[in-house]
Amino acid sequence: MKNLVTVIQIVTAVIVSALIMIQAKGTGLGRTFGQATYHSKRGVEFIVFRATIFLSVLFVIISVVNQLLP
Repeated sequence: MKNLVTVIQIVTAVIVSALIMIQAKGTGLGRTFGQATYHSKRGVEFIVFRATIFLSVLFVIISVVNQLLP
């Protein structure tokens, strides 16, 4: 059982990392330190943002469960 939870945890970590890399792709240094323009998330960008939050919370829950298993 613990091995299955560990595999799920690894898969979740890889997916979260990929989603974060997809989001960071459009961010440049000029935008980070300078121009503070308002940008609302729409469409696929919004779905990726929500999926990142959901999978990050799921990863934390799986990590806690993995530690509690004997």
